[in-house]
Amino acid sequence: METPTNEAVDFRSEFLRVLRSRRSPEVPLVAECSKPVEDPVFQNDVPSTEALESCPKETINDLKEVLKEENLHLHTEAAEQGRLPLLILSLKEKSEERRPAIVLMHGTNTNKEWLRPWLEAYASRGYVAIGLDSRYHGERAGTKTAYRDALISSWKNGDTMPFIFDTVWDLIKLAEYLTQREDIDPKRIGITGISLGGMHAWFAAAADTRYSVTVPLIGVQKTIQVNEMLNVEQGFRWAIENDEWEARVNSIKPLFEEARIDMGKSEIDKEVVEKVWNRIAPGLASQFDSPYSLPVTAPRPLYLLNGAKDPRCPLGGLVGPLERAQKAYEETASPGNFKVHPSLI
Repeated sequence: METPTNEAVDFRSEFLRVLRSRRSPEVPLVAECSKPVEDPVFQNDVPSTEALESCPKETINDLKEVLKEENLHLHTEAAEQGRLPLLILSLKEKSEERRPAIVLMHGTNTNKEWLRPWLEAYASRGYVAIGLDSRYHGERAGTKTAYRDALISSWKNGDTMPFIFDTVWDLIKLAEYLTQREDIDPKRIGITGISLGGMHAWFAAAADTRYSVTVPLIGVQKTIQVNEMLNVEQGFRWAIENDEWEARVNSIKPLFEEARIDMGKSEIDKEVVEKVWNRIAPGLASQFDSPYSLPVTAPRPLYLLNGAKDPRCPLGGLVGPLERAQKAYEETASPGNFKVHPSLI
């Protein structure tokens, strides 16, 4: 049983306050059956699934025949985007024993169907494997520009948080649903994801202790700081001073171009970046940034994997957050539960 520190309690209280600040009315947590998606929406070129297909599988003849597939919609709030599409795979064999579950998160512009090789691999090994469409992706994308359009709308209207935070709300509701299922061990629910999905996993675990193990893949980073009082070990405005914010901005550049125009700027600069983050995800670049959100995961297991040369998640900006996280795990007598890929050391 996790004993939360005052820091963790305060973080979650404030984070939940922000998440609720742009929320439509709550609704009963109901899961409805839906149909398999025949033609999933990709908002960019379809990425390779080679890495997903390399995930270890149990050797099972006719694996697809022994897998149970569930297609569901979970209601997480009243608004249209509050219908959370789920794809759940597990072995058909009946067992009285509750199984571990793993939530798998896709990256930008893809969908839960793209995750199928990953879901199948975990299901073959006895997990209940859950994929979902993040906000404005997959079944939640009416067009191939849905995510981009939602980001721009958030900048202009400030009434939604499509970058990370709205999907974290869904993941909190998903954790509530999964802990109620009779086939899942509520103490063994893990979460992982790639890129944007890695960020979703990281913040969901910070917000909700029902995620007992977290493995963000190429997602953890330190964004810019907007207040010198929040400066941490690696220095004020690390990302800006080292010109390390451009790759992340370029991944959703139409949003920042729209903000640049609205602000009367000739080019995207640090002021544009700061204002966009503050508008579409309040606190992302300050009190909820990685130096503060990673440590509150302690003492639950956390394993970070980033690419050594990934420009969107520059390693230099992680020095302070990793040190703070390590300290938190030591203070909770669980240093062995915090691991990082060698490229991050």
